[in-house]
Formats: sequence, structure tokens, C-alpha cells
Amino acid sequence: MTATHSPTAAASGANATERFKSDKLAGVAGTPKERVSLLAREVLEAVHATIRKHKVTYDEYNALKSWLISVGEDGEWPLFLDVWVEHVVEEVATEHRKGNKGTIEGPYYVPDAPEQGARGSVPTRENEPGTALTWTGQVTSTTGEALGGAKVELWHADADGLYSQFAPGIPEWNLRGTFTTDEEGRFEIRTVRPAPYQIPTDGACGKLIAAAGWHAWRPAHLHVKVSAPGHELLTAQLYFPGDEHNDDDIASAVKPELLLDPKPAENGETVEYSFVLDPAL
Repeated sequence: MTATHSPTAAASGANATERFKSDKLAGVAGTPKERVSLLAREVLEAVHATIRKHKVTYDEYNALKSWLISVGEDGEWPLFLDVWVEHVVEEVATEHRKGNKGTIEGPYYVPDAPEQGARGSVPTRENEPGTALTWTGQVTSTTGEALGGAKVELWHADADGLYSQFAPGIPEWNLRGTFTTDEEGRFEIRTVRPAPYQIPTDGACGKLIAAAGWHAWRPAHLHVKVSAPGHELLTAQLYFPGDEHNDDDIASAVKPELLLDPKPAENGETVEYSFVLDPAL
């Protein structure tokens, strides 16, 4: 069963925008002017080339201006960039890695989720909808060393495709947890299997999707960040086989290496998936 309910674009967009502004800008402090000029100029040149190639009209140009204003008013710049741009940035940023493949972070990460130890459950509501899922794995380095004390941060949507802290009526840390591996680098996480969902479609991004005749679906996925001292942070999403949108994810974030292989169990499903982290550069 797939989820069709979604929060309003304005509400989720405003939350995502504020979160982004609060913790993402420090990384570019001190960027040389030459670098800023290079990137800005080439992006603008690509836009100019598209206008010339396709003979963009003034009506089309004015529609674009109106739409760009709406993206800002709806707070959907994080959503727009994470859905249609981030997967290429991630590809370039991690192309050197020998360990696990990653993918986009998306707009709904929140740091400092409650600590659950090496083996535990993510916080859930009573009778949380969804098939119970037990995930076991190990974190190691590219040299084969077990990484005890590594952090595995997990977050995902609920059965309605909604994320805690970005939709009303959901407990603050619902389906969000931090797990710290044991001395052998192992962990066990108990959660529920998430559902596919549509990104918010009542705002500016939804207008683009409708005008272009695209769909708004993301396949079901688990978000993770895996970190250990002296190693590169891994950000990934893990997917489930058989999802109809694995091949046409609106965010273009699915990779074969990120597909899980769940097995039926007495009380739900079990899955094993481990991580190999690259040494810090």
C-alpha cells in the first residue's frame, strides 16, 4: 500500500528552510571570490544557452519569474534543490570513495536524535503503523577494522509519508534515533518499514511537476548517516526491492548498492546491511 497523504508545502517548506539556514551556511565561509564567480558565471551561461537554444519567449520567462518567487514564498528551495540537484552534487563529492556508496540527505534530517545504544528501537507511537523491521549490521573501515563507537543515525517517514518535526501532530523524535556500535562495530536497530510517498505537491514544486507531466513519488527508504572518528561521514538512503518507483525516483537517488534484501521473520522482517567507511581525507 502506498501513501498519498502529504503535509502542506508551506508548513513543511518553512520548517525545512529554517533548519537549512541554521546549520548549512557555515561550510562556505571564506570561499574565494574567484570560486564564487566561476560557479555563478557558468550556471548563468547554462541558463543563457537554454534560452537561446529553445527560443524562450517573454511569456515563458515571466512564468519562470513568477514560479521562482513562489518557490521562495513556499519555503521550497531546500525541497527543490534536494530533489532535482543534490544527487549530482553527492555523486561528485563521493566519487573517490572505496567504501559504501551514499546518496542524498534530503531536507528532513535533524541532528542529535535520541541515543539508543548498540541495540535498540527508534522512538515510535503506540501501535505505530507498518511492518516491524529488525536491521542488523556492522561498521568497518576500508582496511577491515571494526569501528566500535561509530554512530548510525536513522530517520525515516511514517506510513503516511510524514516526517516528525516537519508535519503536525507527530511526536518530536518519532522514527528518529542514534545508535552507537559495540566494540565489534555491530548494531541492531528495530523500527518499522516505511512507505513510499509523494513529495508535497500543493506548492511551487508541485506546480512544476504538474506542468511538466512528471510524478511526485519517492520509493520507500531509510535515511542514515554513519560516522566514526578519523573517517568520512557517509550519508545514504536504503531502499526496498520491488518498489515501483525504484527505477523512476523523483529525486534520482536510488543506486543498486543501496537496495536491501529483507527476509520474513516471526514478527515482521529482518534485514542485514553493513557499512564500510573511507578514511578521512
